[in-house]
Amino acid sequence: MSTEAEHSPPEILLLAPPFEARGICAYTVRLARGLLKRGWTTGIITSDGRQLTAAVRTELNVHEWRGADLPLAGQVHAWWRGPVLRPQLLHAQSPRMLRLANELARRWRVPYVLTVHHLPSQSRLPIDRQWCRRVIAANSTVAAELSTHFGVPASLVKEIPPGVEPCCDPSRPVPLSPGHEPVIGAAGPLESDKGLIWFLGAARRVLDQHRDVEFVIAGAGPEETNLRRLARELKLAAHVTFAPYVPDFQTPLRAMDVYCLPAVRQGLSATLLEAMALGLPIVASTVGGIDDVIDHEVTGLLTPPQDLEALTAAFLRLLRNPSEAQRLGAAGKELVAREFGVERMLDQTLALYREVLPAAAGESAA
Repeated sequence: MSTEAEHSPPEILLLAPPFEARGICAYTVRLARGLLKRGWTTGIITSDGRQLTAAVRTELNVHEWRGADLPLAGQVHAWWRGPVLRPQLLHAQSPRMLRLANELARRWRVPYVLTVHHLPSQSRLPIDRQWCRRVIAANSTVAAELSTHFGVPASLVKEIPPGVEPCCDPSRPVPLSPGHEPVIGAAGPLESDKGLIWFLGAARRVLDQHRDVEFVIAGAGPEETNLRRLARELKLAAHVTFAPYVPDFQTPLRAMDVYCLPAVRQGLSATLLEAMALGLPIVASTVGGIDDVIDHEVTGLLTPPQDLEALTAAFLRLLRNPSEAQRLGAAGKELVAREFGVERMLDQTLALYREVLPAAAGESAA
């Protein structure tokens, strides 16, 4: 793990939740790498960086402050270790890091920005009106809700979708190509609002129609035990693979022919964009920011949340019509390359930084 003495203070300091296989963490890594590539000095504070390799921790100037997302521990770290790292601007990567952002901003007199990928569970976001300069919303749904229901002034909200790298592998086979058993998969944190019980229910119904299909659930989380038990109860053990120990989702996504996001509650998922960048046909719920990206029957298939019959029908439709699945996957890939590339995200984020940095420089010197 990097130590504070090894680096001069960064211009931009990213405050990240624990690193694990989820879209928010991939967003932070892409942002940090993009900043370095464009000549900015940067660093990352996280409460747990053990899933990052030593090489990545060094590359991205990662500082592990255990418990930094907790009130008392965050204050102790800020007092003890913080002054050496004092940047020009803080960027909290999720509301989970907002408490630390407020503490560091007040202590160092440094402004911050916050990114919100999906609607938070709390009723309000306790931003510091003196030091918070912008709240980045990952999609239009989050942007509207932040102003309407979470107490964030509309003047502070800026919509910047996450960006992903394009897939440039010409040898990658098209989805549902003949000669192999189809794989339908889901990837992300195993939490109740991801709707994976409906994914397993649809898997059972697909197999009941004598389809030779494999299913994959990649990721870890509090619902893993319940999902494994449900898979056994539905007699799916021979057809469902759980992949909890993955550093990111690229490997399981590359094994899939169809990607499913059956969420009950969801923002714009960076993992969904990664799947689309690979040309996978998408089946997803009509919740949150998903329909900002998925146009039904154009870039994927949308189903109502918690609708087992609709989800099953969407799976069977793609399995029975590979050419349609490939058309949807190609359209989604083109959309992501055009509107959700990582370079576009960096352009927009850096433009926002430049808007607030002149004020930040004056205030931090005060």
